[in-house]
Amino acid sequence: MSDPAAGQNISSVLQEHRKFSPPPAFAEQANIRSEEAYQELWNRAKDDPAGFWADQARENLTWIEPFTETMSGEMPETKWFVGGKLNASAQCLDRHLDGWRRNKAAIVWEGEPGDTRTLTYQQLHREVCRFANVLKQLGVQTGDRVTLYMPMIPELVVAMLACARIGATHSIVFGGFSADAVADRNNDAQSKVIVTADGGWRRGKEVELKKAVDESLKKSSSVKKVVVVRRTGSSITMAPDRDYWWHDLMDAADADCDPTPVDSEHPLFILYTSGSTGKPKGVLHTTAGYVLGTMLTTRWVFDLKDDDTYWCTADIGWVTGHSYICYGPLANGATVVMYEGAPNWPDEGRFWEIIEKYRVSIFYTAPTAIRAFIKWGDDWPRQHDLSSLRLLGSVGEPINPEAWMWYHRVIGQERCPIVDTWWQTETGAIMISPLPGITPTKPGSCTRPLPGVVPDIVTKTGQSLGANQGGLLVMRQPWPSMLRTLYGDHERFRNTYFSEVPGCYFAGDGARRDEDGYYWVMGRVDDVLNVSGHRLSTMEVESALVSHPQVAEAAVVGFPHDLKGEGICCFVTLKQSDGDDQLKSDLVGHVRKQIGALATPDQIRFANGLPKTRSGKIMRRLLRDIAAGRESAGDTTTLEDYTILAKLRQEEE
Repeated sequence: MSDPAAGQNISSVLQEHRKFSPPPAFAEQANIRSEEAYQELWNRAKDDPAGFWADQARENLTWIEPFTETMSGEMPETKWFVGGKLNASAQCLDRHLDGWRRNKAAIVWEGEPGDTRTLTYQQLHREVCRFANVLKQLGVQTGDRVTLYMPMIPELVVAMLACARIGATHSIVFGGFSADAVADRNNDAQSKVIVTADGGWRRGKEVELKKAVDESLKKSSSVKKVVVVRRTGSSITMAPDRDYWWHDLMDAADADCDPTPVDSEHPLFILYTSGSTGKPKGVLHTTAGYVLGTMLTTRWVFDLKDDDTYWCTADIGWVTGHSYICYGPLANGATVVMYEGAPNWPDEGRFWEIIEKYRVSIFYTAPTAIRAFIKWGDDWPRQHDLSSLRLLGSVGEPINPEAWMWYHRVIGQERCPIVDTWWQTETGAIMISPLPGITPTKPGSCTRPLPGVVPDIVTKTGQSLGANQGGLLVMRQPWPSMLRTLYGDHERFRNTYFSEVPGCYFAGDGARRDEDGYYWVMGRVDDVLNVSGHRLSTMEVESALVSHPQVAEAAVVGFPHDLKGEGICCFVTLKQSDGDDQLKSDLVGHVRKQIGALATPDQIRFANGLPKTRSGKIMRRLLRDIAAGRESAGDTTTLEDYTILAKLRQEEE
C-alpha cells in the first residue's frame, strides 16, 4: 500500500508476469527495429522538444507557408508550428497524386447488407473537391461549423475532408445518437449545415437518421441547410429550400477545388464527449499538430507498410475513427477498410469473413469487442482464413490479461504482435503503446510512452511515485496533437484537465509503472473503490473475474457499506451457463485467490448485458447507481441499449 498521506494513491493488486517478445521475422522488417533507435528518439523529444518536433513537421507535412516558431507558451496554452499554413485534406490526398499511389485503393468499403465500393486516392480526391464546392455553394465559409450525422459510408470521409479542404470545422455526431443529442451539439457548435443520410444499417434494421435530423432542427435554429445521402432508399421528408440530395448537388459540382491555406492552429474539428454534468464537452483539435500526431503514430505503432490492408473497426463518430480511419492512415497513403455494420450480422463471423475477404493485415479493435468474440466462441474465427494478419491492436479501455491472451492465441495465432494502445479523445493520438518490432509485451500493459510523450505516475500533489505504486497518470510536457480547448468554454477546459495536478495534464486515469518502466492503466480514478481505507482499481477486480473460465465480461462498482465504507458489487456476464449461488461462491473464492482478501466481492450479480456507450465502454456510473439503489442522473445520451438498465433494475427488485 502506498503512503495514505501522499494523496490520491491506488493499491495495485493485479499480478501479471507473462512476457512476449516480438517475433524475429516481424522485428527484422519493422519501421523502428532497435531499442537504441527508440531510446534516441524518445530522449531527443524529451530533452529538445522544439528541435524534435520541428524536424518531424518539416519532414512529414506539406507546408503552404513554413512555420516560424515550433512551439510557444506553457501548457495548457501551448501553440504549435506558429506562423505556418497548410491544409489537412491536402496532407491526406494531394500529396499522393503525383506518384503511383494515385491509383492505390484509399478506402475499401463494405456495407452491412454486403454491397461494396472502392475509392482510389485519385477518386477520393475528386469526390472531396466536388463536395468542398457543394459546401461553398451552400454558403459554408472558412471557420464555419458543419455537423456530420452519418452512417459508416465513404461519404462520411468525403464530407470530413471536404470541410477540412475549405477550412470549415467539422463536428461529427455518432449516427446512433438521439435527436436531442444532435440538437445539443448543433446548438453548442452553432452549426450552419448538417450532412446526413436517409438512414443506415445496423443488425439488419434501418437507423432513421434523417428523421432524427428533422426532429433535432425543431430545437437548433442555426442550421440552415441539410444534405442527404441516399443510403437505404426509405421514404423521408425533404423540406423545400432547406434539404438537398447529395447526388443532385454532386452531379452539378466542379471537381477542381484548391485547398484553402489555414493557420497551423486553425480548428480542424470539434468532437463531443459525455460530461458527468449532463452537458457534453466539445473537445477542439487544431490542424497541424493533430495531423502530425496521428500520421506519425499510425506509422510507428502499426508498423505501416505500403502493401498493408489496414482495418480499424471503430465508428468515425468516435475519436478513434477520426484519427485511425481517416487522418492518420490517409496521410500515410494507406489502404483502409471501412465496414458499416455490426460484428454479429448476419452472424458472429462477420469480422473474420471481412478479414479473409480483403486479406486484412492490421486489425485494430476494442477490448469490449474482444470479450464479445470470446463469448461467441472460438468456432467463428476458426471457420475463416486469418493468415493475412500480421499485427493486432487494442483501443478504448484497458484490456484484461485473459482477453489479451485469447486475442493473441485465437486471432493472432501466436504470431502477431499486439499493440495495446492508451490514449484519449483529448490527446488526439496514441500516447503509450508497444512498438511492435522492439517492445516485449505483457498482457494488460500498454508498455511505454511514444517519442514526445512524457508521462508520470503521481500523487494529487504532483509527487512522483515509485515502481508498482498506483497513482494518477499525468503528462508533464505538451505534445502537438493535444486538445486546445473545450469549444466555447476555455475555463472548463483549464479546470477539467489542468487544475487537478499542478503543472500537468490529467484527464482522469489511474495507473502504475512497473519495475521495467511499463505502464498499467487501471481505469478512471472515479472508478476506484475505497474499501476499508484501501483504494482499489475496479479494472483489476474485473480482470480477476474474467480470468474465470465461465465469465465473458464483468463490471465492478462500489456501493455504500456500513462496515467497509464501500463494498464491491460485481456485475457478471457469463459465456453460456446460467448463474447460480454455487457459481457466485466460486467467483468470490476465485477473486480472493487471484488478488487477495482485500478485493473479496460483497455482491455478485449475473446480467445478460451491461450498459455501454455506443463505442463499447461500460457505463459504470449507471451501475453504481443501480448498486446503491438510486435513480441515475447525468448524461445518458451515449447509452446504446436503454432496456439493459431496466432489466438490471428489475433483477435488483
